[in-house]
Amino acid sequence: MYLDLVKIFVPTTFAFFLGIFITPLATHFFYKYKMWKKKARSEDITSADFKLIHQQKEETEISTPCVGGIVIWVSALFTVFVFFLLSVIFPNDLFSKLNFFSRSQTFIPVGIFILGAILGLVDDVLEIRGKVDITRNSAWYTRIKLFIITILGLLAGFWFFFKLDMHSVHIPFNGNVELGILFILFVVIVMLSTFSGGVIDGLDGLSGGVLASIFGAYSVIAFVNNQIDLATFSGVVTGAILAFLWFNIPPARFYMGETGMMPLTITLATIAFLTDTVLILPIIAFPLVITSASSSLQLLAKKFFGKKVFRVAPLHHHFEAIGWPSYKVTMRFWVLAVVSAIIGIILAVISR
Repeated sequence: MYLDLVKIFVPTTFAFFLGIFITPLATHFFYKYKMWKKKARSEDITSADFKLIHQQKEETEISTPCVGGIVIWVSALFTVFVFFLLSVIFPNDLFSKLNFFSRSQTFIPVGIFILGAILGLVDDVLEIRGKVDITRNSAWYTRIKLFIITILGLLAGFWFFFKLDMHSVHIPFNGNVELGILFILFVVIVMLSTFSGGVIDGLDGLSGGVLASIFGAYSVIAFVNNQIDLATFSGVVTGAILAFLWFNIPPARFYMGETGMMPLTITLATIAFLTDTVLILPIIAFPLVITSASSSLQLLAKKFFGKKVFRVAPLHHHFEAIGWPSYKVTMRFWVLAVVSAIIGIILAVISR
């Protein structure tokens, strides 16, 4: 157990300090090439107070880089590469133990993480180049993104089903339910659902704090399940997010953007399946769930009833609209994320 804890702690710490180290260099690059949105996001806002707040945010958004997620995935992926390379160059017990890239536990999460980062970066680059009519208002572009996420879900589902012989879902306190080939479809549905949680990236520090709690929880769950490689990868992602968060606390030096949110949300789905806690995921990721649900409810209410449920959607902007300062919204979401993560860990442990 001691060596397992060291295996998790060392790469996680390495990823955190690597992120801290590369951020000044990345920030210089982001600002030098003006990697921010050329047009701020518009909202249907009725609150006079929030209009002023939102106007100020738009002015900041247009001059703040939107690709901060690069810091996260560069730190995490470079950490994976370094410890894998060390195990190849120095094939002794120590470095072999520290290597956490494995076929059964981290191959799919790392692969999905890379593909999601690339897809998200393309989205951000379009925003930077001023193609907002495509990224925000184009139905065909939305369908393309959903189609790509579906393909990624199918790839993950096929790997789980055919390579890892996964075909059932664990119901807490009630055993496993066999899904057969439908397990692949279920993977796709869950991945699309977690992807929708990306709308939480709307306030300085909000998404970073929430996602750090979620991935930290999965590091603990994987450790309890004796999935040490997966626990280490989850810890490494947590360390990389915390490095990002160090510079994203108000006033943010940069925003996470789709290049951060997309790989993190869809990778979260694969980790939930690998730890057999996919039905506990909505509890662990409760802030993502309620944020995504608030946007969906708002759209449905406006379409079918011509009324809005919230003053502004997603939910964190609603709280701003009713008078909460943005830092208060962020910190309360952080508290909710930590509580949800703790409850999820407890349920995952005792429901076996």
